[in-house]
Amino acid sequence: MQIRRAQPSDAAFIADTYRPFVMGTSISFETTAPDASDIQTRMHAAGDSYPWLIAENDGMQLGYAYASQHRTRAAYATSVDTAIYLDDMARGQGVALALYSALFRVLSAQHFVMAFAGVTLPNPASEAFHRKAGFEQIAQYPNVGFKYGAWRDVVWFARALDDAVNPPSPILSLNEIDVMAEIRTDDRSKQRAR
Repeated sequence: MQIRRAQPSDAAFIADTYRPFVMGTSISFETTAPDASDIQTRMHAAGDSYPWLIAENDGMQLGYAYASQHRTRAAYATSVDTAIYLDDMARGQGVALALYSALFRVLSAQHFVMAFAGVTLPNPASEAFHRKAGFEQIAQYPNVGFKYGAWRDVVWFARALDDAVNPPSPILSLNEIDVMAEIRTDDRSKQRAR
């Protein structure tokens, strides 16, 4: 398996992977599934500030993870929201943890301090996965969304990416770091351990 930065050409895969989470579940609070053009617009808006990563095996895409702005006010600049979605065939193979680990290394290299993830309840698999990925539950928003005829709670998780130094380090763009070196760091450490 390889992990790399997502490209605009990955937008159709991303849209196809995300669609069932929008249309068949309350996991996503979107009610209209974005198409490839919408995904390209989102990736373009993320620019060099927020990474989008793809996992693939022999050129076949398995899943994606990305970070986005946590809130718009300036003091939130060192925090991000994260999300991850896999193709059905990639579940249970360690793809999600590898993708998130790579994403965290990139975000840490950019000097982001905290990552947050929201999980719509009930979703015990996603809750367990986020705990395994180093997140801790910090809050639960009751009745925060209404989808498919029911009110939904969202549990919020937090994970430290870097030390909270005073003053905070400036956030680096993806162009200012070696993204692929950060992605491959875990691969190199596993090879050294053999």
